[in-house]
Amino acid sequence: MQIKELTNYLEHIAPLSFQESYDNSGLLLGEKSDEINQALISLDITEEVLDEAIASKCDIIIAHHPFIFKGVKKIGNSHWIDRCIRKAIKHNIAIYAIHTNLDNVHTGVNKKIADKIELINTKILAPKKEMLSKLTVFVPNEHSDKVLKEMYNAGAGDIGNYDHCSFQVEGTGTFRGNEESNPAIGKTGQEEHVAETRCEVLVANHKIHSVLLAMTHAHPYEEVAHYITPLSNINQEVGSGMIGDLPKPVESRAFLNDLKDKMNLNVIRHTKITSDKITKVAVCGGSGSFLLNASIAKGADIFITADFKYHDFFEANDQIIIADIGHYESEVFTKELLLDTLTKNFTKFAFRLSQVDTNPIKYL
Repeated sequence: MQIKELTNYLEHIAPLSFQESYDNSGLLLGEKSDEINQALISLDITEEVLDEAIASKCDIIIAHHPFIFKGVKKIGNSHWIDRCIRKAIKHNIAIYAIHTNLDNVHTGVNKKIADKIELINTKILAPKKEMLSKLTVFVPNEHSDKVLKEMYNAGAGDIGNYDHCSFQVEGTGTFRGNEESNPAIGKTGQEEHVAETRCEVLVANHKIHSVLLAMTHAHPYEEVAHYITPLSNINQEVGSGMIGDLPKPVESRAFLNDLKDKMNLNVIRHTKITSDKITKVAVCGGSGSFLLNASIAKGADIFITADFKYHDFFEANDQIIIADIGHYESEVFTKELLLDTLTKNFTKFAFRLSQVDTNPIKYL
């Protein structure tokens, strides 16, 4: 198949607009029209991963971490990124990164961690704001169901676990077409009064374009009266980290030992034990120290993440246990997450899990 078939799906489950401003997710090498036959799924891009792709005849690598992160001013042979770029191009291997956009969806990296440690009642820890808009459109009464149906199919009207959500008010619309108009109702140059429904739906900002196309296609009018209102509401399905409950309270040290087993950890760096039992757990794959205050505010007994600096551990302030499990260790199961969802949706395409340990940190 073509690369775009794969990338369209990946950007459906984790839209590129969800990535952080500093990130570089997306297709880093390759053209969307290129043909591919096998994909390798990896946490990172390294020379060893590229060698694995070459040996297994994979022509695209789907990685969590983008290896081209900052500006590349020249491509030589002295730096590992340069060598990766040269090798990928030489062997015609496309590279796609799905990074903070996958972190920020409620079915992404943090949900995988939550599932591994068997959390229930999970929610986004720090939901994002200003990612939703209200779309209002005025439709003749007899056409409102058809127009709304097409808008729903394009992604409008979703609120949490509910879809087809709208607010509708009936009223009277007026208009008069000039000599160049071709009105669906009434005559040119004549003021018309039409029984209309004012339809309001929520739309995620990244879906507005497709919803507008669907609305315009289904609407009977030559000119569609509508407007879009940006909202400051939080989007409960997009944001950083995740918080949830254990099925029943667990003694704190027993929980830490169980965490080592479930996440396959060599070591856990943690602050002092501040509570006898763990009930509520916050998690963030990768570097999550910025979510410490949110974890405390939402009543978590422990915050599981990575990359805490020495002085940041003091900020636990006897209010929470910080458990730093390592960056690689917190995200390595992202490979399984991607493999599971891709094989379910592309049943006739080959996906391979990378067997290369890309963790740059070693333990004695």
